[in-house]
Amino acid sequence: MELLEKSVTCCFTGHRITKLPWMSSETDERYFKLKDDILKAVSEAIEAGYKRFICGMALGCDMMFAEAVLTLKEQYPDIILEAAVPCPGQSNSWNKKYRERYARLIEACDVVKIHSEEYTAGCMQKRNEYMVDNSSLLIAAFGGKKGGTFNTIRYASSMGLKVEIVEFES
Repeated sequence: MELLEKSVTCCFTGHRITKLPWMSSETDERYFKLKDDILKAVSEAIEAGYKRFICGMALGCDMMFAEAVLTLKEQYPDIILEAAVPCPGQSNSWNKKYRERYARLIEACDVVKIHSEEYTAGCMQKRNEYMVDNSSLLIAAFGGKKGGTFNTIRYASSMGLKVEIVEFES
């Protein structure tokens, strides 16, 4: 599959479960609000002409983003979901529920790109830079905590990407 140009490509960054105030609780009302807000942001990106969506597939907000793209793919079958996987075995240490969810999402992706042959200290950063370097829009679920999401937002801003922040209640 030919990859679309960066002018119609959107990438995503967001906090992992451990940085969400509700942790892994998928029954918390804030979880549902964030899911809805991410779906709305992706829908608005599609309406603005974005066709390719790159997701880092991390545990937490990344999975919500991938699920939002797949939900909207039913209405917009021409959009592309690309998994930017930092290394093989990304989900190996996750519990069974999340490993199965990850496997379903990977299977549903149109493109899967693995960025390092094995886990290294820099493979997540390499993946994040790939996503930003190949996009013109970054959607970020950001609650204000420093870490990979903060660094990706900062990098995207320095590279001139449009950055849309989906804030959530802490």
